[in-house]
Amino acid sequence: MHQQTPTPLAAAAEERSQGGRRPTLSRGGRPAPLAVAVPLLLVLLLVTVCVAVSVGSVGVRLETVTQVIADHLFGTGTSAGVMDDQIVWHLRLPRVLLAAVVGAGLAAVGVTLQATVRNPLADPYVLGVSAGAGLTASVAITLGSVAVAGLSTSAAAFVGALVAMIAVLGLSRRAGRVVPSRLILAGVTLSYLFSGATSFVIFRSGNADAAHSVLFWLLGSLSESSWSNLALPTAAVLVVGACLTLRTRTLNALAAGDDAAFSLGVSVHRVRIRLLVLASLLTGVLVAVSGGIGFVGLIVPHLVRLVVGPDHRRLLPVAMLVGAIYLVVVDVLCRVLVRPEELPIGIVTAVLGAPVFLWLLRRSEVS
Repeated sequence: MHQQTPTPLAAAAEERSQGGRRPTLSRGGRPAPLAVAVPLLLVLLLVTVCVAVSVGSVGVRLETVTQVIADHLFGTGTSAGVMDDQIVWHLRLPRVLLAAVVGAGLAAVGVTLQATVRNPLADPYVLGVSAGAGLTASVAITLGSVAVAGLSTSAAAFVGALVAMIAVLGLSRRAGRVVPSRLILAGVTLSYLFSGATSFVIFRSGNADAAHSVLFWLLGSLSESSWSNLALPTAAVLVVGACLTLRTRTLNALAAGDDAAFSLGVSVHRVRIRLLVLASLLTGVLVAVSGGIGFVGLIVPHLVRLVVGPDHRRLLPVAMLVGAIYLVVVDVLCRVLVRPEELPIGIVTAVLGAPVFLWLLRRSEVS
């Protein structure tokens, strides 16, 4: 049976889509196998979570943390006191887990957007989704739930994210197709528009407490975390993460360019729309529970790409785990740097992320 010989373009595209160029921090070494990197990162994440739960205004021993968690999960009947149980299980563990979930989700969205629109500056907020969520959340906080049809702040933020996503996708279409360059421009423009409207809402609120709450929410916060608001973002990250994992070869093809992806049999327009919708929906869910947390989806994919290379079969799972670990550590810093007060998490991610991104620019890895 005659076997079709691939065209030079398809062959080159296949090589590029599989991550032919693999930058690494080691000197000429190959990236660590995924079967080694993922288990190591999972162990590191578990240790980081336990340490994060033990740290706070009231310190809890690591042994007590593990005892409380084991008691609730397996009914081991530990001797931990009521106060330790309240601190570990009801206050800190949901917050730390939410930080891990949000970090993993933002990293996954960043990886997806950078491949889909082929722009190294793409992150979960470049599409204006965060700004749209911030506007409706600000209205809910300052004017009350009646102003947003009785929705809670989180629900209003998610609706705002959906509206922003629809608007950006509509403005970025040309001749029936989404153009990546128009997508970025539309997202940036609508971000400025929504941010200006949010500032106007705060200015006209006349309520200092509400204005403070809006600003704290816009800068990102996990202080309202609980077991009840952990389920939805966890499910969203797991489902979207699984969908993206099944499309890592497609992400490789898109990262190689539209022509290369088309030569590999990828329906570029249809796939791009689906990936953008997935990324925007996940961003909306995460913003609804954590507010605006920048730089995670921008910095983490670039740093991980330096170590494991551009192949999304490696990049996506490692970036999600690194993003989870990173945000857990940042949340601990937010809780301890200015005790007994708490820093908005977006401030710390910006202070840490901006210098790292400038360093990446100097390395010319982001070009």
